[in-house]
Amino acid sequence: MDKRTMEKVKREKLQRIIETCRLIVERGLDPFSVDVEDFLEVLREYQPSLENMEDIVLDSEALNQVASVINLQSEWIKKRSTSLYTDPFLIQEKLKALDVEKLARLFLKVWRPIVELEQITTKSLAVSAKYWRDLLPLDVRWSKTGYRQLPLGSSTYEDLVKRRIISEKTFSEELEELWKELLDRVGDKGKILYQEFVYVESYPETLRRAYLTSFLVTYGYAKLEVYPFEEEIYLIPLKVPTPPSDKENVMSYPIPISYEDWLEWRKNR
Repeated sequence: MDKRTMEKVKREKLQRIIETCRLIVERGLDPFSVDVEDFLEVLREYQPSLENMEDIVLDSEALNQVASVINLQSEWIKKRSTSLYTDPFLIQEKLKALDVEKLARLFLKVWRPIVELEQITTKSLAVSAKYWRDLLPLDVRWSKTGYRQLPLGSSTYEDLVKRRIISEKTFSEELEELWKELLDRVGDKGKILYQEFVYVESYPETLRRAYLTSFLVTYGYAKLEVYPFEEEIYLIPLKVPTPPSDKENVMSYPIPISYEDWLEWRKNR
């Protein structure tokens, strides 16, 4: 292939990259429908052979359009990584993996009938009438209410702490203590399952740890690593707390901790 033919082929490929990327951006098509790696490989291959200004401009435009598609891919991932979005493909795959019996049980668990029939019967009317007929007058009922005066007492600081009316430690001290525990538990592994760290033998204490852990993430003591398809959440402690800057896109990720989930965890330990 002579040089002129090679130049023609190169320009056609660059033009094709530009048109494809521009079509995706302008029409809002799926940014993952093209292989960006292939486009970058073509640009990388032709870059050393760029000689005239026309080819350089064409190559720059192609690179700019590829960058626009990569930006769309980034936005697509950000939107779908929020807690309020679940990819339809993930739902479809999970449903396919369930057996019929489990699917039926899940349906019964979440089924909420929208029609309800209420009616009063002769028997319920008779029971109501008997209740009101046998009910004593209000002044008689009140006269039977007894009151007992108790002596005034006092509570010590230790009593108030024991009853959880006040806390023995400040909030910042509790955060620091939990952060150090997270660092010790993780060690060289780098991360730990959220449930493995937060869940403990007591449900109230589990809720307290979940509450404090949310502030560890918010204040930059730790990060969350979420795998939606595997339904796994990891905690990654930071050796130096780094609060998120105002320029960062901060996302909220609610993690429900129901009593039933805690019982299931305790049962399967």
